[in-house]
Amino acid sequence: MPLLLLDLDNTLVDRDAAVRSAMAAFLTDHDLPATDLPRLMAADGDGYTPRAGLAALMTARYGARVPPHTIHALLDNGATDRVTLSDPVRTALLTARAAGWTLLVVTNGRTAQQTAKLERTGLDALLDGWTISEAVGRKKPDPKIFHAAAAGRSLRAAWMVGDSAVADVLGARGIGLRTAWVSRGRRWTEPAFAPTHTAPDTASAIAHVLTSP
Repeated sequence: MPLLLLDLDNTLVDRDAAVRSAMAAFLTDHDLPATDLPRLMAADGDGYTPRAGLAALMTARYGARVPPHTIHALLDNGATDRVTLSDPVRTALLTARAAGWTLLVVTNGRTAQQTAKLERTGLDALLDGWTISEAVGRKKPDPKIFHAAAAGRSLRAAWMVGDSAVADVLGARGIGLRTAWVSRGRRWTEPAFAPTHTAPDTASAIAHVLTSP
C-alpha cells in the first residue's frame, strides 16, 4: 500500500486557531491588553519559536502580573485541548484509507503534547501510525525522521502533505518524495525548490494525491 505522510500542526489540525484562542483567554483571564494578541501570535511563529524563548519573552512582558508557572502551563497545555479535526479533513482521511493508502503522521514537537492532540481529535483511530520528533530524536527536515515513519516500508510512491516549506517540502524532497504544500493563503517564497503540488487546504491536497498517477 502506498504511504501518505502527513504533518500534524496547521495541516491536519488548525494549531494556530487553537493557540490564538488560548492566548486570547490568557490575556482576558489576567486582565492584560487584548491588543497584545497579534504580538503573541507573531512571537509564536507558527509553533517554530522554541518554547523556552517564547516563555522568556512572555515572562519579561507579563511576569510582574502573571506567575511564570502559569505562562509555562499555557505553553505546555493551553492549546492542546482546543485543537479540532475538521469534517473535510476527516472525510479526506477516510477516503484515502478506503483507497488503500497507509496514513502516517510525521510531526515535530513534544511527545506528550502531540499525542494528546491525536487522541483528542480522534486522529489516533484514523491513522496507521505516527512519528514524533522528540520520541525519535530527529526533527523535520532531517531525512531520518521520514525513514523512521516509514519503518521499512517502501517510499517509492509516497507523498508528504504539509504546510511548512522547509520542514515538510524540502525535507521530503530530500529523500525523493512527492510533496503537496498546504498554502493556507500564503504564497510560495522559496526560489531554490518547490513542491510537486500546491493546495489551498489539506482536504484539497489529499484529494490531489489520491487522483495522481
